[in-house]
Amino acid sequence: MRVLVTDLDGTLLGGTDGERLRLRRVLSRHPEITVVFATGRALPSVRRVLDDPLVPRPRWIVADVGATVADGTDLSPVADLQSRLREGWPGAARVRAALSGFPTLAYQEGVAQQGRCSFELPPEDLTGELTRAVGALGCSWAYSADRYFDVLPPGAGKGAAVRALARRHGWAWDDVLVAGDSLNDLSMFEIGAHGVVVAGSEPGLDRALAGDEKVYRAEQHGAAGILAALAHLGWTEPGHAVVVGYHRPPREWTSTGWRPPASPNGILPTLCAVLGTEHADARDVSALWVAGSVAGQTPPDPEPRAIGPGPGPGPALSLEPFDVSTWSAYFHRACKETLWPALMSQPERIRFDHAAWDRYRTVNRRFAEHIADRAAERGTVWLHDYNLWLVPGLLRALRPDLRTGLFHHTPFPPASVFAALPVAAEVRASLTALDWAGFQTVRFAGNFRATLGRTRVTPSVGVHPLGVDRDAIDARVRARAPRSPSAAGHVVLAVERLDYAKAPERKVDAVGALLASDPDLRGRLRFRLVCPPPEPGIVVHDETRAALEHRIADINDRFGNTTWQPIEYHPRNLPFDEIVDHYLAADVFWVTSLQDGMNLTAKEFAAAQSAAHGSGVLVLSRHAGAAEELACGALLTDPHSPADLVRVLRRALRMPRRERRARMMRLDAALGHDHPRHWAAGIIAAIRGHAQPAPTTIAFPTGPGPGPRSA
Repeated sequence: MRVLVTDLDGTLLGGTDGERLRLRRVLSRHPEITVVFATGRALPSVRRVLDDPLVPRPRWIVADVGATVADGTDLSPVADLQSRLREGWPGAARVRAALSGFPTLAYQEGVAQQGRCSFELPPEDLTGELTRAVGALGCSWAYSADRYFDVLPPGAGKGAAVRALARRHGWAWDDVLVAGDSLNDLSMFEIGAHGVVVAGSEPGLDRALAGDEKVYRAEQHGAAGILAALAHLGWTEPGHAVVVGYHRPPREWTSTGWRPPASPNGILPTLCAVLGTEHADARDVSALWVAGSVAGQTPPDPEPRAIGPGPGPGPALSLEPFDVSTWSAYFHRACKETLWPALMSQPERIRFDHAAWDRYRTVNRRFAEHIADRAAERGTVWLHDYNLWLVPGLLRALRPDLRTGLFHHTPFPPASVFAALPVAAEVRASLTALDWAGFQTVRFAGNFRATLGRTRVTPSVGVHPLGVDRDAIDARVRARAPRSPSAAGHVVLAVERLDYAKAPERKVDAVGALLASDPDLRGRLRFRLVCPPPEPGIVVHDETRAALEHRIADINDRFGNTTWQPIEYHPRNLPFDEIVDHYLAADVFWVTSLQDGMNLTAKEFAAAQSAAHGSGVLVLSRHAGAAEELACGALLTDPHSPADLVRVLRRALRMPRRERRARMMRLDAALGHDHPRHWAAGIIAAIRGHAQPAPTTIAFPTGPGPGPRSA
């Protein structure tokens, strides 16, 4: 058991609302820390404090500068302790009468007080004659803030009351922390416990405690100073220098523990690599991953733990628990039916539900509070994607000392499309609270700038296209059996999750049109579509899947026979090694996204083909983020034009080998060899704002960023 004994005014009640909320939440996670109030207020005034939702509930209350002791659960007096503390008290009437000859001593009328008399007194009138008069009454006194003169029973005081509670409950002084800011707290610091003097304290208290090694002098005011002292003593977990906010964990929870991602590429394995401890560019990073935990889908204990088991390093993980209905309204409805269509530049698909948006607010608020509780002072917060769009504004209020960045893996829509969101103003206001915003392409960054418009301050903006782990892909290619040229014809491959924005049914229609116009391809062309479904509950994707499967069946019925089907459909996740096999077997890799943040599968295909000295052709949508980098070697296609889809695919299938090899060499050069962890380390540096962006960063012109944000 540990005990926090804290003054109220200037100490527990000091600082910002966000800091007080953070302290309350931290204490709620540490029930082994008992809270005791030690205040100059009387109990009626303390009762009003207890109604504040930002204030932790005390187990005991020391009031009236130590003349009153009460049970914090019902405010009943601890009668035997209180009577001993008030022994020798002559009564308020006698004290006031005896001191009536001191005209500058003004009794505090209207201030509730028991077992003491409280006056206001200028510091120059605190004379020996006055203190001798108090002594003649058999009383003690305390003076604080150059204003308050308290006459007390001879054995009373905050320190005496805390000492009495400690004797009763067997508290060891090494398990007690006292917190204060004024001289009427001095007696608490003299009992032998640990102490913290918060920033902005009365100078006299600092002088009186000079040289006391058990006293921690916080640089933060009020509640934040108490938090710093708790962490200094090791009573609470230390704050993390980097906190990643992502709506889901980096690994999947199964009955046998955490399972790492199947692919080495993408944001989840990339962040696990950079936020570990084995890489030189991340040794100083104390990182925490904050994610949502849906009942029944993750471990019951939501507190930080190392992610494991599994290969490679990883950050600690802290989960914020949600019930199924809240998460479903937030993710399946607000994210996927309201925000996702706007991101995909399809505003006509936007479906807005007020109740679902309220759940979106709730989830974002709880993420913000969770992050605020666990980030170190002046720490770095790296948020991801539109799922947490309201967190920046909430964090600014809770923790203005933090540096907050948000990277968009998705596209960012034009300002006119963003404006179609019923919640556009609310989201825009939150995004202006960012210190940094990152994007996959220059175009998306420009859309973001246009959306924010001429706001008073705007975030710094960076363009950081995510790459792939070429070393991991090379190793897998080397481990595969050599591929012999196939006489079976052409293999066209697509690997994409089921989503209307990926336009899988348009590819199926294009295959049908190509087979109709080029009968020589019948029996020789195979379109292999690896299209795993999204998680259950996203209705619009269910509609896409039904339409896709109907069209596949129609094309296979029209053109297929007993020995050949033009479309091979794999509606499931495949192991990454098997995906690599498909990359190596493909003559054409086909991406037809209507909008795409990046499209890492296009980069994986190019990396695998290059590692195998292959000559596959990449057909890439003009609207995929990867097109900005890979247009030099890919064939670009317009998925909005059925004729263009057929024309470009036909060209890819008929392309001479020399041109195919030349294009693959250009793709190899465009991919480069920077590891994705360098991408992540560069973004962390950019959010912190004290380092140059990583070499992979594409510069984007920015205006003045926000000024310093400190508590």
